[in-house]
Amino acid sequence: MPHGPVNSLTLNYINGALPGSEEWDKYISDRAGNTVAATQEFDIEDLDELSDSELVSLDAIWQEFGHMNKWQIRDYTHDNCPEWEDPEGSAQPIPHERVFKFLGFENADELASEIKIERGIDELFSRLRG
Repeated sequence: MPHGPVNSLTLNYINGALPGSEEWDKYISDRAGNTVAATQEFDIEDLDELSDSELVSLDAIWQEFGHMNKWQIRDYTHDNCPEWEDPEGSAQPIPHERVFKFLGFENADELASEIKIERGIDELFSRLRG
């Protein structure tokens, strides 16, 4: 995306483009421009489906980025996410190979191939169940 990397699944939820998003709608407000928000206050006990390590990660992310506005976060991703390339007004996926490369993995192509294989297996099993 022009302003930086965006998780496509999250963006699809934000845009209301996924069927069966009732759970999302219970907790996240409708999009107003480029803004979404929680529909209610949460206590740590409400997040019991998250592991302790996930909660630690969320807290660390909030500590580092919670004070930033959307433009500061955009600028941060442009300056600190080398896997993102400006799509010049459109959107394009960031290949796993590129992410692994910038994370310093020597076998980036192999790792990306493993992801494709596992996703293919997942897709096959979901078809068999459905």
